[in-house]
Amino acid sequence: MSQANFPSEEGPETVSVDFRRPGGHEDVDMTPMVDVTFLLLIFFMVTAAFSLQKSLETPAPDQDEEASQAQTIEEIEENDDYVIVSIKEDDSVWVNDSEAPSEQQLLMKLREAKEPAPGSDSVGPTSMLVLADEECHHQTVVMVLDAGNAVGMENVRLATGEGR
Repeated sequence: MSQANFPSEEGPETVSVDFRRPGGHEDVDMTPMVDVTFLLLIFFMVTAAFSLQKSLETPAPDQDEEASQAQTIEEIEENDDYVIVSIKEDDSVWVNDSEAPSEQQLLMKLREAKEPAPGSDSVGPTSMLVLADEECHHQTVVMVLDAGNAVGMENVRLATGEGR
């Protein structure tokens, strides 16, 4: 509390004046506002991390390539440079006519199928054809595509249809 002297007609008199803010608070507590700011910062940092997703690069088609070079599924199945992965209606996965009941089995069979033939100087297949039944689950197709990407398949083709 401060004191100030104000002259009056009757003579000098001392009057006490309070220069503090109404309510008696001299400063504002910033702790709640800082807490809210840090909570918002943490929230945005955590949610931004979930926006990262896996993706496969899909090359743009060559404009110079003629349509006569297109292949049918039967021609691709006869080609030794392709590993054929079939997904049946019940979500069973088959690699070159051999069933892969789990994701680990699928990875193992794809690695085996990618190895070159014994006594051959050529590199093993680098392409994969996924034949998915139209009734199979999307989750199974994504698992097969991820497995192909994990073993290093460079060219992946996807075909769907009934009874695949």
